[in-house]
Amino acid sequence: MLRTHTCGELRLDNVGDEVILTGWVQRLRDKGGMLWIDLRDRYGITQLTLEEGITAPALLDQARNLGREYVVRVIGKVVERYSRNEKIPTGDIEIFPHKIEVLNASKLPPFLIEDETDGGDDLRMKYRYLDLRRNTVRHNLELRHRMMRETRSFLDSHYFIEVETPVLIKSTPEGARDFVVPSRMNPGEFYALPQSPQTFKQLLMVSGFDRYYQIVKCFRDEDLRADRQPEFTQIDCEMSFVKQEDILNAFEAFIAHLFEKIKGIHLGKLPRLTYADAMRYYGSDKPDTRFDMRFVELNPLVKDKGFKVFDDAELVVGINARGAAYYTRKQLDELTDFVKRPQIGATGLVYARVNEDGTIKSSVDKFYTAEDLQEWASAFGAQPGDLLLILAGQKDKTRKALNELRLEMGERLGLRDKNVFSPLWVIDFPLLEWDEDSKRFHAMHHPFTSPKPEDIELIDDRPGDIRANAYDMVINGVEVGGGSIRIHDRRLQEQMFRLLGFSHAEAEKQFGFLMSAFEYGAPPHGGIAFGFDRLCSLFGGSDSIRDFIAFPKNNSGRDVMIDAPSTISGEQLDELHIRMKNVPHS
Repeated sequence: MLRTHTCGELRLDNVGDEVILTGWVQRLRDKGGMLWIDLRDRYGITQLTLEEGITAPALLDQARNLGREYVVRVIGKVVERYSRNEKIPTGDIEIFPHKIEVLNASKLPPFLIEDETDGGDDLRMKYRYLDLRRNTVRHNLELRHRMMRETRSFLDSHYFIEVETPVLIKSTPEGARDFVVPSRMNPGEFYALPQSPQTFKQLLMVSGFDRYYQIVKCFRDEDLRADRQPEFTQIDCEMSFVKQEDILNAFEAFIAHLFEKIKGIHLGKLPRLTYADAMRYYGSDKPDTRFDMRFVELNPLVKDKGFKVFDDAELVVGINARGAAYYTRKQLDELTDFVKRPQIGATGLVYARVNEDGTIKSSVDKFYTAEDLQEWASAFGAQPGDLLLILAGQKDKTRKALNELRLEMGERLGLRDKNVFSPLWVIDFPLLEWDEDSKRFHAMHHPFTSPKPEDIELIDDRPGDIRANAYDMVINGVEVGGGSIRIHDRRLQEQMFRLLGFSHAEAEKQFGFLMSAFEYGAPPHGGIAFGFDRLCSLFGGSDSIRDFIAFPKNNSGRDVMIDAPSTISGEQLDELHIRMKNVPHS
């Protein structure tokens, strides 16, 4: 090694030692007779001190010519530091160097390599290799590493076997758009990059590998946002000879292991919420349960009182923002504007304040008596100082809008603390959802999800009422994992494909290999996949998964550092049998 120690390990016990350090020049402070250099590597910072009259003049001159991010090798003696720095682990010592070797000079970086940098997102993405030198980014990747290590530790100890599945697979019509890869050796035919290893892990269950996992790259060609990337990582798991309860218990223990080892937090038994109750009380299948503010339906209390907005509405529903009666008219107008934004879609907002004397003042007083308003307060369990916020309209749209308002109020009232975690299971999802555009059912999870055994009899007459043997894990309003008990019977799988609008020929072409495998002794099986990037961002207190990916794409799906995607030559296109109008051919 070119060094004897790292820049983060020297302590008072090392005073008097001759050491060799290597690293990057973080900053240089020249006070004339004294010169200090902060030398940084992945492990920390060590201060170098040079002083006129003690340090050789040539070495002082050399040190003064060093620039930020120069890579250097330093030989010197460890001494006790006179002015200690309690903010860093090496703050009790410093190095008096007698030799500095420049291993590589550096151009002036385009932004400060500091925790608080002056570089914007676009600039730091372009120079991501420099951004990765910053402590905050490095700590994110160190957290990711620890979580990956603990994931493997837990699953290995529970008899799961890690198996790699193919990356070049067949394109399928369900789910998000595939990334496709042309085959040079099979003209006109294409591979797809996997959106998940779903069918392969089911085939592994048929093969007798009764506990499988993989920390696997997946690919989806979909619109991007903070918690999406074109390529992302899943903790993908499958088990044989299990029921839903077995899966929930096994992976409740897994998530508890991660919280214990990574965050030092002990989780109790996770609550369970049916999909129907999640939608009724929170307007979302991934509710943030760090705070209460559950929905209260008001139809029986507000109808037929002459207020047309409520009288004509399919649903009148509200929340109790406890302690928020102090909100001013300006703040209430801001909330009204918020719910009327196009992406939320409410037509207006009704409010009622519960005053300190117990009286209630609402924005619709002329339609409702004091006794009516007291009934509202009773329904909400409201106390003096509370603020009732109410929306009305079409049922599903109104619940969706109130969910957004609930989250906004949770944010405004400081109830969404990133250091508080509230995990739960959401269960009993609908198996199918109707799509008005295509006039057919789509699988709410995927077409391999098994119906609840007690609902199979509805498959011919009331398919929309069938509940799925499916489950999601939700933490702080984020779906971090989801899975299901799978269909393992060919006949039931064929029925499912028919419900989803597949012809027999289409089903056979796309998934014949899987249905054929079911005829060779497929065991009952089920599994789950966790979004590993999402878990990392949640544990790290960030809203964006990009902060926990070494080389992420931007919001347009581009890697601006290497400039990808990019065009390829006409010769390559010819080899792949692809013709493009705007690309010249040789």
